[in-house]
Amino acid sequence: MKLLLTLGYVGTNYCGYQVQPGKPTIQKALNDAAKELFGFDCDIVGCSRTDSGVHAKVFCATVSKRGEEGLPASLDEKKAPLAFSAHLPNDIAVYDAKWVEDEFHARYDVKEKEYLYRICNRPVHDPFEEGRAFHVPTPITDGDLARMNEAAAYLIGEHDFSAFRAVGSKVTDPHRTVYSASVKRDGNMILFSVSANGFLYHMVRIMAGTLLEVASGKRNPGSVKALLDDPLSGSAGMTAPAEGLYLIRVTY
Repeated sequence: MKLLLTLGYVGTNYCGYQVQPGKPTIQKALNDAAKELFGFDCDIVGCSRTDSGVHAKVFCATVSKRGEEGLPASLDEKKAPLAFSAHLPNDIAVYDAKWVEDEFHARYDVKEKEYLYRICNRPVHDPFEEGRAFHVPTPITDGDLARMNEAAAYLIGEHDFSAFRAVGSKVTDPHRTVYSASVKRDGNMILFSVSANGFLYHMVRIMAGTLLEVASGKRNPGSVKALLDDPLSGSAGMTAPAEGLYLIRVTY
């Protein structure tokens, strides 16, 4: 059996999820916590490979003992969140834990993920949002918001998202199905949410950057449809900074 953890983290101080030699990562922190808790090395498999500076309100990862022998069967899944959190830095916390079968895969069994991109839209930056949202000082009007939503609607459905992935992506199939995509205002925050069966490298951040270019008038909403119909017809917008991106839902 494996232990499936649900956790959250502020990614500001980490070089993403994946272990990197000599660098702080979420996976390394989980590895260290598991070894302190159990007294032996474990295999930690995450639901996603979030980038440096990206946050997660909901992130899932499985814990299993290396080798044939499994985790102790006496482990109380109700006590595991507190036990793990006690060995983690304050910017990472485990909320829930449950036993799953050995065949369960935290990444490949995901049916849907949802991301939120937060934009702080006010003339002067908010110090309490530093590293937690992308500051855009130019006002985004209700009309701009309507155009952003017009553009976001084109993202929904199964498409070739080649134009919305970063250079260097090793994924051979660029097709993904987006279930929802919308933009709304919440006070000084502009919130872009998108859910899909999977995402390409930097896909959400490029979507966010493209929608911001729609808001600024640098491109029209129909340009998004053109890029999906023919990914070679042009280039998508900028890659928005990692600090505004949050993984907020994982569905199995």
